[in-house]
Amino acid sequence: MKRLIITATLSAMTALTALTTTVTAQDKDMELTNKQKALVAIAANEAKGNIEALKVALNEGLEQGLTVSEAKEALSQLYAYTGFPRSLNALGALQQVIKERKDSGLKVEEGKEADPLPKSYNALEQGTKVQSQLVGGQTFTYAFAPQTDYYLKAHLFGDIFARNNLSFADREIVTVSAISALPGCEPQLIAHVSGARNMGVSDNALKEIPQVLEANTLNAEAERLRGALGTVFCQAHTPVQTVDFSVWPKGEPNTAYARYFVGNSYLAQLEGGIANVTFEPGCRNNWHIHHKQVQVLICVAGRGWYQEWGKEAVAMTPGTIIAIPEGVKHWHGAAKDSWFQHLTYHKDVQEGASNEWLEAVSDSHYDSL
Repeated sequence: MKRLIITATLSAMTALTALTTTVTAQDKDMELTNKQKALVAIAANEAKGNIEALKVALNEGLEQGLTVSEAKEALSQLYAYTGFPRSLNALGALQQVIKERKDSGLKVEEGKEADPLPKSYNALEQGTKVQSQLVGGQTFTYAFAPQTDYYLKAHLFGDIFARNNLSFADREIVTVSAISALPGCEPQLIAHVSGARNMGVSDNALKEIPQVLEANTLNAEAERLRGALGTVFCQAHTPVQTVDFSVWPKGEPNTAYARYFVGNSYLAQLEGGIANVTFEPGCRNNWHIHHKQVQVLICVAGRGWYQEWGKEAVAMTPGTIIAIPEGVKHWHGAAKDSWFQHLTYHKDVQEGASNEWLEAVSDSHYDSL
């Protein structure tokens, strides 16, 4: 019995020692693992309260080898950042996903739970050390609200961060991803980007997180994080206006017409012959002519441009409607600092109607707008 107690105590003390490890030179070149990419999408969707998207992210994470223990730990930690209601809802979603996967015979790896801590463990003392590491070795005291200072040190950084089924780096990836989904929390986001570096997250990995967010159609979240990264890395960042793809679908890459576009566009076919075209910032189509038909454009999100040959460009914002006369040479596309979506359809279509694609809109012409 004594041997078992000694072994358990040594294991717990080893875990505590790992809490104060420093970042090695090798860590600086590390990229996100597949598990960490899954945690990014899980944390951001938990913070948004998007349960359906969260379920998708959880399923993808479990497929990538994320364990139930790791997913549960991440969602439990997030109550400190997004509140108990979102955290509890997310844990409920995880339970549903686990049941559905088991019922379908899909992979569910339970994983290892956190090691128990010794009875002598001092959460306030250890949490103070962890918080000091997070803020770069400084001592931080929130004197305005001593009770909050205690909660941060003893509970968040003492109790929660002491659980060793997620690393410090994993925990900060989860935190950064979640705060990216919380508008108005930019100061905290900037602080945690800096803290993530102190906790072992490489600069390469941090720069990957916005890409993962965008891959999960979390564009506003990715843009918010890019702003914070620019601040921390002292790099210029031009804000980009994003659009909400849950309102008007982004669609699939517009590969069939990609040769007629500068930049990437996406196409979503709607009912009644209407299509929603999404342009990334700076994307525009070539000059072109619609023969024997009238094209109608209706801007529904973001900002863009429409221009007829020989005329001034017209700014398009939500609600702008343009009917393009038959036979008029023109182009349309996004502003350089905004995503852009417009609906399009054709009317007064005559027999033999066609599109004639012409030269690209030059960078010099586009940049002059």
